[in-house]
Amino acid sequence: MAILMTWLRLMRPALLKFAILLGASTPVAGQNFSADDTTAYCRQLADLYRRFVLPPAGWGADLDATYALEACRKGNPEGIPVLEKKLRENRVSIPGREFKP
Repeated sequence: MAILMTWLRLMRPALLKFAILLGASTPVAGQNFSADDTTAYCRQLADLYRRFVLPPAGWGADLDATYALEACRKGNPEGIPVLEKKLRENRVSIPGREFKP
């Protein structure tokens, strides 16, 4: 059991990236978001996360959220599902629409 937990802890970042890539490669009918819309939505989520969820400096960091914030800063929509999940977990309302890659 300890070996499994250690393996999961080590593989978590790789599994997260794989899940994001798998989700991003699946087309969804009826949703045509432009790159500008997606980037703006990602930045809105990042602002909400920073304002309402981000712990004070020195209190530890959520690596998944840090990766998502950096992705949004670079204009990469891979961070959107992670930030939506983190905001929902902390009971923060998500703006108007949800992005589904």
